[in-house]
Amino acid sequence: MTRNSMPGDTALNAARRARELRELGDSGGIDLLVIGGGVTGAGAALDAAARGLRTVLVERQDLAFGTSRWSSKLVHGGLRYLASGQVGIAHESAVERGILLRTTAPHLVRPLPQVVPLLPGIGSAQRALIRTGFVAGDVLRRSAGTPAAMLPRSRHIASAEALRLAPTVRRAGLRGGLQAWDGQLVDDARLVVALARTAAGHGATVLTRVEALDVQGDSATLRDTLTGETVQVRPRAVLNATGVWADQVDPSIELRPSRGTHLVFDAAAFGGLSAALTVPVPGSTSRFVFAFPAAHGRVYLGLTDEDAPGPVPDEPKPTDSEIDFLLDTINTALREPLTRNDIRGSYAGLRPLLKTSSGSTADISRRHAVLHSPNGIITIVGGKLTTYRRMAQDAVDAAVTARHLPATPCRTHRIPLVGAVSGTARDRITAPPLLVDRYGSEAPLVLAAGPASPVAPGIDVTAAEFTFAVTHEAALTPDDLLDRRTRIGLIPEDRTAAYPAAAAATP
Repeated sequence: MTRNSMPGDTALNAARRARELRELGDSGGIDLLVIGGGVTGAGAALDAAARGLRTVLVERQDLAFGTSRWSSKLVHGGLRYLASGQVGIAHESAVERGILLRTTAPHLVRPLPQVVPLLPGIGSAQRALIRTGFVAGDVLRRSAGTPAAMLPRSRHIASAEALRLAPTVRRAGLRGGLQAWDGQLVDDARLVVALARTAAGHGATVLTRVEALDVQGDSATLRDTLTGETVQVRPRAVLNATGVWADQVDPSIELRPSRGTHLVFDAAAFGGLSAALTVPVPGSTSRFVFAFPAAHGRVYLGLTDEDAPGPVPDEPKPTDSEIDFLLDTINTALREPLTRNDIRGSYAGLRPLLKTSSGSTADISRRHAVLHSPNGIITIVGGKLTTYRRMAQDAVDAAVTARHLPATPCRTHRIPLVGAVSGTARDRITAPPLLVDRYGSEAPLVLAAGPASPVAPGIDVTAAEFTFAVTHEAALTPDDLLDRRTRIGLIPEDRTAAYPAAAAATP
């Protein structure tokens, strides 16, 4: 297989990892070393490998270990950026949303209705402002070339329709709702895994539990954290895609991370929510919280935007004030208020924002930046999950230009990820719909990988999924299975129940 042909073997597992680590010391000739296995790093590895570059990606933990698994699982069309006058970012987001929906990952991204209930707390001026924003979102969608058949135009809906979509909304004083459409990811971590596997199919070497030490623009020491063995590599270019840890690889960078927190509920707490329930933050004209249906019979509630100074933890934690803020805001729209007793789990992620001289993190541009270090390292920071593909393209373009790499133009806007399927082809897949939702065209492979029995009572993940994650998706530990290949671990009780099956599935 040439690196520009159709993907070859996309299975990532312990045996392939060991083989490629051994070969790494002998092969040489690395064009691009990508450090970081989040959505941007995996996207860059695919971009570079698809251009014909000899690409190696290393991640000191697991794929999607950091910020990439802590998102809202929403693929935004850029509406929020219009409110702050960032028209370019808004258009870019809408374009990338369309590529994800139509080409890259139609099995992992699907349209999601968004409803703002028109309750007495929303006056005529705010209603007009929200409606204007939704109409602007329609313009963005059209300008990005996304058809209304995929993302319908915004509209006013009657109270009965608002209550059908969000059954627990207050009825008293309800004057219908405003509805718009956006994209939703089945799972952000699954997107990262699909990117990494597709990159591997195009010839990239993808190595987890390998850290990069003593990094320069043309050299690094790679250390296998499982064995302690090291290998020296001399790539022609180095891309730092480590997100909130970028300043640890390149100390010349100054970041100002912000924390975004979500709460996890059983779907029953929201009565069968089938839209993103969008509630304005009291006293603000441009901030909202969202409650939206998620996999495994859950609802996620977010989002905060708080300064997060200090050392970067491996797993950020929500604060009490953020939890109170989310509950207080969503309760302004609910008939029966939610309490802390209703919360089944929570998570928080850190956004890798560039430090600015002033302004709150909520006001800092989400535009990404490609930085060139004095020692030759190229770093990509900022941005957001929706625009990962464009971030990767810009970063690889910078490496190609700076190091005169022999690459063809970017073509990731035309490359479907492993499992990508949509339309009538999806309906022809012989596998349970739940597996098709998670694995697309690979669902029959998963079904054949092992028993269809649940990994624990009441959990909709099967033993076959654990086995497939080990044989095809680079899962090496029980934590990989529970916290990233599936999201069982977001609810501590579920994690405890499923841990024995995860431990049995990993060597």
